[in-house]
Amino acid sequence: MIDIVALLQCIRPSVTATTVRQLSRIIVAMVAMTGRVTMLGLARWAGKGGSYRTVQRFFSTVLPWGILFWEFFRQHVYSSDAVYLVAGDEVIVTKAGKSTHGLDRFFSSLYGKPVPGLACFTVSLVSVQERRSFPMRVEQVVRSDAEKVASKAKAAAKKPKSPHEKRRPGRPKGSTNTNKAIVTLTPELLRIKAMLAALLQLIAKVLSVTYVVLDGHFGNHHALQMARQCNLHLIAKLRCDAALYFPYTGPYAGRGPHRKYGRKVDYDHVPVQYLTSTTVEGDIETKLYQAQLLHKEFAQPLNVVIIAKTNLRTQACAHVILFSSDLELAAALLVDYYSLRFQIELNFREAKQYWGLEDFMNITPTGVINAANLSLFMVNVAYRLRADIQPRDPDYSVLDLKADWRGSTYVEETLKLLPEKPEPVLLGQILHKVAGLGRIHAFQPSFSFS
Repeated sequence: MIDIVALLQCIRPSVTATTVRQLSRIIVAMVAMTGRVTMLGLARWAGKGGSYRTVQRFFSTVLPWGILFWEFFRQHVYSSDAVYLVAGDEVIVTKAGKSTHGLDRFFSSLYGKPVPGLACFTVSLVSVQERRSFPMRVEQVVRSDAEKVASKAKAAAKKPKSPHEKRRPGRPKGSTNTNKAIVTLTPELLRIKAMLAALLQLIAKVLSVTYVVLDGHFGNHHALQMARQCNLHLIAKLRCDAALYFPYTGPYAGRGPHRKYGRKVDYDHVPVQYLTSTTVEGDIETKLYQAQLLHKEFAQPLNVVIIAKTNLRTQACAHVILFSSDLELAAALLVDYYSLRFQIELNFREAKQYWGLEDFMNITPTGVINAANLSLFMVNVAYRLRADIQPRDPDYSVLDLKADWRGSTYVEETLKLLPEKPEPVLLGQILHKVAGLGRIHAFQPSFSFS
């Protein structure tokens, strides 16, 4: 069995020996336990040195999670030959009650509506070669009263106005030109910018990243400027009805300013000169178009890739619009990098399903942030624990890992009741049999007792 304390020695310079010892007991309990991952459940499985009071002390301790994530990643996960992207997304955790810190109503894509709960924004490093995301920073989203008022005002502004409230067409009298590159970032973007800046400063001496990949919520000019202020190129998605224009290439009219915007993009009839590839899988034909296009809300040209899909049997069409601020990025890479963003969703699923992101009952600010960070920290720990087994058992999953550790725990507790320790051969057979209970793939021995 891997020694968890030895595995955590990389974080020893950043926390006390007591915290390392507490965390090691909690990790052992989380990997082996069944049921909901709460402080009481952890205490029941932590064994000697992991009492409920010890678990309470751990969750009430302020920890430098950003540094812990990075030190563990650099020691056990980082590959100098890999290319990494930065990805960010928000995860919603449903919660009941009224006392939990940061409790609010947040929109959940799973439910399709705002739900009461907590929100945490996560920034991760995504390995292009391994096609896997590794969480690096987690911060709880706590909206201020001003943000709530602004959100309600924005929602009200989107409602259709009566004919009497509509302003006259054209530019308002007395308005002046403004520099679109100078923007006022929203509190949400300021929070994300601070997370990105802290991560980039932490990893600067080891690796450099070029792109930050965000979902369609950040497909706007303000998010692009936020990324550029962090010296990153943004990769995101635009609305399917985004008003994009080809650059004007016609002659000068002879008076007035030079024309900037040409013909508006018709997504059903994109000129064939921008076609980069065509593939057919079954009845679905996929075409990739790439062009440098203009949007009146953006201060700079955009590297746009239009993914057009056509059902050859029904002739039904649909399209997705991806963009990047890097005008030199190839279409295939842009699509591939954006698809890797979804790996962070798998982190959220794993953290909720196995590591207690949906289960914790902490209500204090420190307790909530520790529980959220611990659940996503366990995603990286589980990856490291499985790394030694997967070369000879590629299907080795988290469920298999938990079954192995749980079986090992049962064997250890049983051995304590025996007057004499069994012979190594018999002990190996016992462990082989018990640790295989509950596994969903063919068993391969992974533990041994000396």
